Amino acid sequence: MSGRGLSLGYDGRQISVALDVVIPPGSFTAIIGPNACGKSTLLRALSRLLKPTAGEVFLDGRDIHGYKTRDVARRLALLPQQSSAPDGITVADLVARGRFPHQGLLRQWSEDDKAKVADAMAATGVTDLAERAVGELSGGQRQRVWLALALAQDTPILLLDEPTTFLDIAHQLDVLRLCRRLHRTGDYTLVTVLHDLALAFRFADHVIAMRDGKIVAQGPPREIATPEIMREVYGIESVVIEDPATGGPLVVPLEPEGETESLSIVRHDAVEVTA
Repeated sequence: MSGRGLSLGYDGRQISVALDVVIPPGSFTAIIGPNACGKSTLLRALSRLLKPTAGEVFLDGRDIHGYKTRDVARRLALLPQQSSAPDGITVADLVARGRFPHQGLLRQWSEDDKAKVADAMAATGVTDLAERAVGELSGGQRQRVWLALALAQDTPILLLDEPTTFLDIAHQLDVLRLCRRLHRTGDYTLVTVLHDLALAFRFADHVIAMRDGKIVAQGPPREIATPEIMREVYGIESVVIEDPATGGPLVVPLEPEGETESLSIVRHDAVEVTA
């Protein structure tokens, strides 16, 4: 999957111009950058939800807009930032909808479909929620159900827009470990938007860094996790150390000069007043 010369925007508002991006086959790619820098917009363009005003997105060497919708749905699945389920629908019924692209006049619901749904629910830890209404679930539970829906679609390309939203740290790690397992053991290409740099550099093997609608850098985590790129992308000073858990890069933001001293004074004053 790739994009060439992409100009992207909404309602006449231009967000990105002349983007060139390559998603390496079989990679686990993380898109990082500040809020409103164009990460989700790029993901929507790659998924064919947003048509570029210029340029092309290529899927298996062809313009993605030249495919039939069902054919695209058999090649890639998208987990958007926000999703809404029909009132009263159960978890099992919602996840089963992931199998629709694989059905048609000559192929109805099968044992294989049933198995794919069961596997997706087991992988995301929602099997025990199967008969619960989606609307009754917590935000974290719903996020895992939507991920199960995307997995049930059983596509070689999986696009995830902030998949760890609403999840506590334990479930964030569970979701990303699942993605890593899919990446390592299956024929999957994963692309995910992430805000947590520690998680992005720990789990991804390819990183795209964006700012102001532009791609600042793309490559392996060690090439992206540098003080220079962090300064250009986020406007922060940082040091990069070895992640003690993985040996990969870990970005540690630095306090602005003089900030630590002023915080110390505030704390001292607060103690004085309390006393």
